[in-house]
Amino acid sequence: MLTDILNAFKSPKPSPLRTDDAQLAMAALLVRLARADQDYSDEEKELIGTLLQSRFSLAEEQADALRAQAEELEAKAPDTVRFTKLIKDTVPYEQRQSVVRDLWAVVLADGTRDAEENSMMRMLANLLGVNDRDSALARQSVDK
Repeated sequence: MLTDILNAFKSPKPSPLRTDDAQLAMAALLVRLARADQDYSDEEKELIGTLLQSRFSLAEEQADALRAQAEELEAKAPDTVRFTKLIKDTVPYEQRQSVVRDLWAVVLADGTRDAEENSMMRMLANLLGVNDRDSALARQSVDK
């Protein structure tokens, strides 16, 4: 599965993702954002696991295994643009809004919003095709 997704990054026109691939791509995007500030904490790892469990109806062990695969994929993925394109091309707008909400949850997990994370969130929302207003509403729904 990792090979399929990594090969999709190399293709100028990615092929549609299978459900498992879409889950892995989403998980890897969460990991990439969590690593943006060079502090990938246990709290962020746990939150990513919880988000994956909730989003994909996974057992804790399945979510942990998916997160581990995502960590490997994220480390090997060449860029974020193709990464988000794979998600944008396969996930309807309403669901991408909830993806942005989950991304904001990861940013806010450690209680701070640093410049790297803010910058990456602006880029990710844009690349996912989610407008600034909907991204702000997603952040506000998490930052209560």
